[in-house]
Amino acid sequence: MARQTRLSTRLSAASLVHLGAPRLADLLIEAGAGNANLKRRLRLELAAEISPDILALEIDKRLTALAAARTRVSWRRRGDLLDDLNTHRAMIVERLVPEAPGEALAVLIRWFDLYPGLAGRVKDTKGELPAAFEAAAPDLFTLAETVDDQALRDLVDALRRHPQDYARWISAAGETLGPRTARRLLDGLDASARKTPAGRNLLRRLADKAGDLDLWLSLVTPEQAGSPDIAADIARRLLDAGRVAEARAALEGALSPSPLNRRWTFGHSPKNGSPRLTPAWEAASIDVLDAEGNRQEAQDLRWSLFERDLSAPVLRDYLSRLPDFDDVEALDRAFVHASSHPDFEAAMRLLMDWPAHREAAALVLARPREARQARPMSADWASRLAQRYPEAADILAS
Repeated sequence: MARQTRLSTRLSAASLVHLGAPRLADLLIEAGAGNANLKRRLRLELAAEISPDILALEIDKRLTALAAARTRVSWRRRGDLLDDLNTHRAMIVERLVPEAPGEALAVLIRWFDLYPGLAGRVKDTKGELPAAFEAAAPDLFTLAETVDDQALRDLVDALRRHPQDYARWISAAGETLGPRTARRLLDGLDASARKTPAGRNLLRRLADKAGDLDLWLSLVTPEQAGSPDIAADIARRLLDAGRVAEARAALEGALSPSPLNRRWTFGHSPKNGSPRLTPAWEAASIDVLDAEGNRQEAQDLRWSLFERDLSAPVLRDYLSRLPDFDDVEALDRAFVHASSHPDFEAAMRLLMDWPAHREAAALVLARPREARQARPMSADWASRLAQRYPEAADILAS
């Protein structure tokens, strides 16, 4: 007697195969009767079996319907809409791209064209809709890398229509948008893109991807260059290109308050004080000093910043540049400075995270009143000090 195959009731592709195609087809029709997204998926799968043209036509019909709709989408229906969008995107990427990449790019661009209209009518306090489009950006630009210039024109036209959205999606694309395709997109855009802030931002993102530093710099406005953080970004890019003098000039452009950088310097004028600088500006300034050959001045600035902020990364950077054995003496000096720093919490954070638990315990014993103040990290510090320094732990826990 032949041995019967043992079947499992656990749902899996292997177990469902045993039901046979006719029974599975009946079950899918039954399930699809109450699930619009499943019905659409089944139609798409059937279309894909016929031909890429029929699949593209089915997808385009749904995208057209979504673009024409004007009803509001409540939070209850948002999930179904996102499932619908992701299903069609998956069919484009998984079934249409291998057969017809040029046509697939055109269809995928129409999918992205839905975003502005949907953003205006979907209740989305969680930001799930923009997240879905950002998650799809790598698919779009991976495909753009493979098509010819004629197919890429559709994407260039889309960049012109929605520069602000595509600037964001270019960032979300990460490494999938390479220098060659970024350059092709730039070459397809004309000078009119520079006329709006959104257009300049788009060009700047593409120039960044293309590695065109001079174009990127030309798109930074004087007001933007007056921001200490943006000036630091400019300086770092110039340093990477070996243009040290220009990097210094970029930093100094944000150093003196003026009407152009008033928003960044809190309304100061050159007569009543210097602007407030940022950690990014200060870090870039140190790197410029090193590149200029002013290594001791850079070290002095690192130490000054550590004295002010008790920054562990700054201290590690400072110590890494000292000769052997000098770093031991400098570290002792740093811990002594921390013990008298007016910001008790910053001092404890440095000593506990270094780790320098003996010095942290000594700080608690020397400044018990400050140590007893309630802080989010006090319980963690107490537990870490409890075994070797119980007295300090008790003070932190009290």
